[in-house]
Amino acid sequence: MDPITLIVTALAAGASAGAIDALKDDVKDAVKAAYAKLRGLARKRVAGRPDGELALERYETAPQKWEPVLTGELTEAGAAGDAGLVAAARALMELVDQAGARVGKYNVTIKDSQGVQVGDGNIQVNKF
Repeated sequence: MDPITLIVTALAAGASAGAIDALKDDVKDAVKAAYAKLRGLARKRVAGRPDGELALERYETAPQKWEPVLTGELTEAGAAGDAGLVAAARALMELVDQAGARVGKYNVTIKDSQGVQVGDGNIQVNKF
């Protein structure tokens, strides 16, 4: 799954009340926290992009209508190369869809990119 699709899918899963209600009580709080983190990171990524901010806000209530706009805005904002945002999306999907996560459904392959890191505790200095 490409990074933008993963982010958009995770945003939809986190916004879906049905998906959260179907989870066990002990997982619900973790899902809500993971969704809040993902949404905050996505909001930072599209900050200053009026169409991106609007699409992110409206995506929750009408995902099919706003998905193309949000996908385009995240792509243009460089979200695919944002390791923290991609990791947050993956973490949320691992909570919401544990079976899919176990089979590697949310693994991300990044190609032809610069300045991308995956993992925790990294330090990076880019000079392009």
